Amino acid sequence: MKISATIIVHNEEDNIAEVCETVSWADELVIVDSASTDRTIEIAGNYTDKIYDLEFTGFKDKHAYADEQATGDWLFWIDADERVTPELRYAILSLKDKPDSELADGYWISRKTWYLGRWILHSGWYPDYQMRLYRKSASYWDGIAPHETARVNGPTIRLKGEFLHNTKRDLAEHNNVLNHYTSLAAEYKAKEGEKVGYSKLFMAPLSGFFRSYIFKQGFRDGIPGLVIAMFTGYSVFLKYAKLWEKNNVNRD
Repeated sequence: MKISATIIVHNEEDNIAEVCETVSWADELVIVDSASTDRTIEIAGNYTDKIYDLEFTGFKDKHAYADEQATGDWLFWIDADERVTPELRYAILSLKDKPDSELADGYWISRKTWYLGRWILHSGWYPDYQMRLYRKSASYWDGIAPHETARVNGPTIRLKGEFLHNTKRDLAEHNNVLNHYTSLAAEYKAKEGEKVGYSKLFMAPLSGFFRSYIFKQGFRDGIPGLVIAMFTGYSVFLKYAKLWEKNNVNRD
């Protein structure tokens, strides 16, 4: 069981060394960049020689390219702002002791996020299971931009342990990321021919807020939970407002 860890990056000089250290147990490390202008590649070179540069055309394309460059029969992908806990590392490496017939084709791993000075344990952000370890031969990338994810054709199970997510450093960064992500989502929906009107522009953001704050119990996360819920509603509104703009505003 050869495990290749993959990381896609762009201007991650503050994170790249630590994330490379957190996957030092992997048999191989593959890093795919997209024209970083900081010291990301220089630092990454201390950990692997499998570093590639790919023009950014979408997260799915970038992840799929990283998987193609990996030589391991198993893949584990991680973002630059995430870290593997000792418990998760042990759980992954313990799989190497099992016969192949006892292995699933994919493993869901819980993610815990640090945001605005605390661990978020509700708001739809936890346990936030992610498909992060999977058999290469059974996998493919799918989903709606910008939240594409790895999928497998075969059985999956949950793995013990979790990885830690050191997300947005401040509200300004959170807002900038949402602006970028909602643009990607609106572009995808426009290509799919989706339309939007008054009701969705009004109701969908409200639904997003109440789902995060009430049904996902964001109120239990204090002020950060309220901020998350407000950003959730705002991001839904922005996504559909940008879609409406693409469909109705002639820029010529």
